[in-house]
Amino acid sequence: MSALGTTEPAPLDLEAAMDAAWPALERYDAGGWVLRAAGGVTQRANSIWPRILDAGQSGDQLPVLLADARSWYRRRRLPVIFQLFTSPATAALHDLLDTERFTRQSETLVMTRSAAAVPLPAAAPVTAAIDLSLIELSPLPSPDWLRVWWDVDGRGGEDALATARAILEGCPSVYALARDADGRPAAVGRLALPAGSARGGLYCMATRPDVRRSGYGTAIVRSLLQAGAERGVMDFWLLVTAANHEAQGLYAKAGFREAGRYLYRQERPRRALTGC
Repeated sequence: MSALGTTEPAPLDLEAAMDAAWPALERYDAGGWVLRAAGGVTQRANSIWPRILDAGQSGDQLPVLLADARSWYRRRRLPVIFQLFTSPATAALHDLLDTERFTRQSETLVMTRSAAAVPLPAAAPVTAAIDLSLIELSPLPSPDWLRVWWDVDGRGGEDALATARAILEGCPSVYALARDADGRPAAVGRLALPAGSARGGLYCMATRPDVRRSGYGTAIVRSLLQAGAERGVMDFWLLVTAANHEAQGLYAKAGFREAGRYLYRQERPRRALTGC
């Protein structure tokens, strides 16, 4: 059975909640692996979640599953990418991907917090200029919300944004938007609330570059944690790249702690034969 990582063993239901929080538009269960595709928009929605990894998949079965996955993605003209944690259960697959020369990229921390263990941040204003009561909350991403997030983290044009929006709206969520003193959208965040899960996941944290380090990110986190608590959510997770130490510090101050890590293993493009 797969595990979240080496720092702290995590139940499979957290991996399932993470999958549900960012649902691919197309998915296929292949021998316990979940193949996901969304036209190439975001690595997460276009990667393999090897949901079931046990002793029965540590030998000859792994190359067969990989061959099937390659065929599935080739038909969609997408690269083969794994979202893969590091644990004893994933060791054999990592070894196979090393042999196949898959790259290692985008190492990501999974950070968690529990309101039962860590009190929620106070509802008082983060700064004199940022009152949590003024943060706009919505069950759907508004055009202003989408524009801030896409300008900061987006890759692609309007078609890619439309696909990203479909991914976001595939999971019940709360969207938070903070405005600056002039009323312009300044920062956003999303609390994903997967059906059937007792956890909530923070995603899409983005702040306009010109207003960073002004408390907007902290305000969005506090607002979303409170929104989750009001809906009965006690446990939260978020994802942050290993290289983003500033964001990790912000989340640590909000009570989040590292619970595991994953990275993306991507197949190198094969060079086409040329010449006569």
